[in-house]
Amino acid sequence: MTVEAILRRKGPSVVTTGPATSIKSAAELMREKNIAALMVMNGEVTLGIVTERDIVRAFARDGVAIGGKPVQDIMTAKLITGTPEDSVKHVMEVMTNKRIRHFPVYKDGKLAGLVSIGDVVRHRLQDLELEKNVLRDAYIAAR
Repeated sequence: MTVEAILRRKGPSVVTTGPATSIKSAAELMREKNIAALMVMNGEVTLGIVTERDIVRAFARDGVAIGGKPVQDIMTAKLITGTPEDSVKHVMEVMTNKRIRHFPVYKDGKLAGLVSIGDVVRHRLQDLELEKNVLRDAYIAAR
């Protein structure tokens, strides 16, 4: 299975923000959309990602003063990315080893989607359910 299968199920939509967006506004957008990360973009160019984890760390370090600062001050600029052709197993390994929860996906140099750890787990659970049903049906047919 590939990342493309996950993106087909969830869709390619990615919520983005600009680098000058305040951290408070970014947090409000995440709450409103019920998501944990925003891609930071300048037009079509990816500058980084800002996550709940980034916001919590900045808050712990600087207190409430961070609310008015721009997301570019706390975003993660060095991204670990992949392509739709990457295997889900590979993505699981990368996310586990690098301790990341969001995996931007690029196709032909453009942002094609954002896969979260929740998306990967959901996909894996669906695969296991399908496998269980196939094995059950094979067992019943063999009796």
